[in-house]
Amino acid sequence: MTGIALLGAGIFAKGEHLPAIEACPTLSLKAVYSRSQKSAEALAAASKDPSSVSVYYDSPATENKSLDDLLAREDISAVVIALPILNQPGVVKKALKAGKHVLSEKPIADDIKGAQDLLAFYDALGANKPLWAVAENFRYMESLQYAAERVTEIGGSLTTFRLQRYGAMSPDNKYLNTEWRKTPSHQGGFLLDGGVHFVAALRLLLSAAGDEVKQLVGFSTLLDKALPPVDTVHAVALTKGGKSGMVAMSFGTEFKSGLEVEIVTTNGSVVWEPTKVKTVSRKAEGSSEKVDKIEEFPYDSAVKPEVAAFAKAIEAKAVDPLQTPVEALGDLEILQRLLETGALGGIARPVGSLSR
Repeated sequence: MTGIALLGAGIFAKGEHLPAIEACPTLSLKAVYSRSQKSAEALAAASKDPSSVSVYYDSPATENKSLDDLLAREDISAVVIALPILNQPGVVKKALKAGKHVLSEKPIADDIKGAQDLLAFYDALGANKPLWAVAENFRYMESLQYAAERVTEIGGSLTTFRLQRYGAMSPDNKYLNTEWRKTPSHQGGFLLDGGVHFVAALRLLLSAAGDEVKQLVGFSTLLDKALPPVDTVHAVALTKGGKSGMVAMSFGTEFKSGLEVEIVTTNGSVVWEPTKVKTVSRKAEGSSEKVDKIEEFPYDSAVKPEVAAFAKAIEAKAVDPLQTPVEALGDLEILQRLLETGALGGIARPVGSLSR
């Protein structure tokens, strides 16, 4: 049994990470941490057995209740970190330096430079360093994994692709009303915080088709003034294999909504939605007759299998390939390049040129 702590008491930590940790038979929740005593105590109270969960916090300053005190505990060997984007890197470093295995929420960092600094810090810890995984729950969605399998099964050469995500944020949205999201200091606002999920889905399906994005050209704008600095980006993407596709993401379109990633090859197409996957393929090799297949799935955030994969990685002493920091950097790179090309008014930005 691995003793674990949950660092962060926000909406996602309380609603998703807490039950995911408690659902994992090889993890034992020992402690929680938050900036304030009130939020830390509320998180502990939401656990299955509050009496067994110790509470740590920064404010008010209290002896033996700091994050450093938590990280000094020998019965805690791993942490899940779900803090605001700009606060995460410092805590990730502190936990890793303390010898704790880390699962940190996406994105890996605020920007590429911050991510590279974190990776350099991690590499410098040496051969016996703890595991560091970056959480991206979309990669664990049953529907997305099924879609990737279908892309591989259909085969053929990639011809085109699209990522299309539209929607709006209502004024009473619980995520919008967290202060660090309402007035973001990180690049891209919701496009970074939420958009990295959609990019992860696109990258997984493109990989199943044997290709990846290498260049982006696009434009960005702000449609909803409550979502600064920008909430919408439209871009054309070029792959290493020389195929072009579309990336469109918006959090400011009230009368258009939905999320789809489509992969089209010379043998068929796969359209992924979180609860549905539609496949069109040839009925037989050489045939012009086509077969449609629709598979439906219940919605699942997939945080439970994501946390379970982290627990399994601790036992195996090897990070799950879907959770490596390098994989998370790939998501962040595409997102940042989308923001850059938009800010530059359509000047092409390279992808995949980083030293990883």
